[in-house]
Amino acid sequence: MHLPRPASAPARRSSRLPRGARRLQLLQAAQEVFVAQGFHAAAMDDIADRAGVSKPVLYQHFPGKRELYLALLEQQVTALTDNVRRAMEGTDDNRTRVDGAVGAYFDFVNAEGAAFRLVFESDLRNDDDVRELADRGHRACVEAIAEVIAADTGLDPERSLLLAAGMTGLAETSARWWLPRKGTVSRDEAVSLMTALSWRGISGFPRIEGSAH
Repeated sequence: MHLPRPASAPARRSSRLPRGARRLQLLQAAQEVFVAQGFHAAAMDDIADRAGVSKPVLYQHFPGKRELYLALLEQQVTALTDNVRRAMEGTDDNRTRVDGAVGAYFDFVNAEGAAFRLVFESDLRNDDDVRELADRGHRACVEAIAEVIAADTGLDPERSLLLAAGMTGLAETSARWWLPRKGTVSRDEAVSLMTALSWRGISGFPRIEGSAH
């Protein structure tokens, strides 16, 4: 007598994400590895393991570790510059603009995953493409603020850019100083303090007639 064979279990199929979703997954895994280990110590094997994919899958999307790092850096630089531009364009009230710009830096530094370290503390800044990408993002933030300063005060572009660079420098430096101490000062209070400091300076410049307040 032959016993019936047990039904075979259906073959397991590996999950196939759309290309865009897979790319985002790989970037997230790369962020975790690069933040924890830095560029030089990180390996593509580590990133593939963190993403739960084979190394050939990783290479289908990124030809090498440097290209992956650049893609991740561009993603993070774009996120910061978009938030600063949004702060400038989302209102006509200049104090609210200052608050939004300062808040953009605090939120970027405080975001889960500490990706800000790739932008502000990269161990690959001697690479021309990395340096150019980070500098381009910094310039974009400065220029977005400078445009508002020039339109509001009538100052020439160079002076407007200098003031804007001072404001972004204040926001970045204070946010990075605050991060390890945020248990003593809340995010909202810290942003409010730095906004007040920035506003006391920039609001002292005469406004041209018909400009926003």
